[in-house]
Amino acid sequence: MEHRSAAPGFWDDPDKAAIVQKEQGALQNTVEGFARTQAAWEDAGVLLELAVSEHDREAEQEVAQVLRGLEEKIEALELECMFNKEHDANNAILTIHAGAGGTEAQDWVEILLRMYLRWAESKGFGTEIVDLQPGDEAGVKSVSVLVNGRYAYGYLRSEMGIHRMVRISPFDASGRRHTSFASVFIFPELDDDIEIDIDDKDLRIDTYRASGAGGQHVNKTSSAIRITHLPTGIVVQCQNERSQHRNKDTAMKMLKAQLYNHEMEKREADQQHLHGDKKEIAWGSQIRSYVMQPYRLVKDHRTGHESGNVDSVMDGNLDPFIKAYLLWRG
Repeated sequence: MEHRSAAPGFWDDPDKAAIVQKEQGALQNTVEGFARTQAAWEDAGVLLELAVSEHDREAEQEVAQVLRGLEEKIEALELECMFNKEHDANNAILTIHAGAGGTEAQDWVEILLRMYLRWAESKGFGTEIVDLQPGDEAGVKSVSVLVNGRYAYGYLRSEMGIHRMVRISPFDASGRRHTSFASVFIFPELDDDIEIDIDDKDLRIDTYRASGAGGQHVNKTSSAIRITHLPTGIVVQCQNERSQHRNKDTAMKMLKAQLYNHEMEKREADQQHLHGDKKEIAWGSQIRSYVMQPYRLVKDHRTGHESGNVDSVMDGNLDPFIKAYLLWRG
């Protein structure tokens, strides 16, 4: 890559050059990350030898702390080695929809949203809520989030499917146990070099006032955008910006991602292998259960991986489930 970028005439085609430089930068980050980890390992070995020879307990404890940090980094590198699908390195578009169950299901969507935002924060990924439909009494009916970071889609494609929660509902005065469902969809944000042809006559574009927290936060102009792709029925919405133009740009980006995913599913349907395991998205065929009563357990029904530490999972500790999925998928 460095040789190609240094060649005469490299910038004669700026678009192609930008693609090469983007890939080169990503590869450099991977190689440098490995080199830093290896150097830290070697430094820890030297420090350990000194600590043992000088009977320095404080230095030994320091080595133990370094090794714990290195273990986390190595596990992250192992995960990245499993990202071999076409768009795994891309940013991701995450959408969550409430299933049947009214307020209880809408509260479940808000809990899942918090879980994914905490997970993204732990990975150093940026997040941007581009559309949020509040629940009637509490929670969220649906939400769309842009997750920005290398391998965001590679990580999150394991989450696509139906998520089931069992708990004693705080909204039930009788204290009965409720089961709630929410559907999670993951789409890769497409690179600019991938062209999706969209005919303007196939689109219906509606504007509306964005929902807000009340008072001065209420958007008093119709800046929110809803785009319906008539041939497929795909609907996308964006309301996070005050500018209608910027909301439209984001909504079109989301539409292109969903149309690309739709086309990939059609092509792969003959092989019974739908993109992102969307074939499993149907009520009653959940991919993961989060049981909070009468016992506490999070279990992935595809891989069999489970955790009794429900609070940790809800705080964003998803990597063990993601790694189990990637190993299961091969």
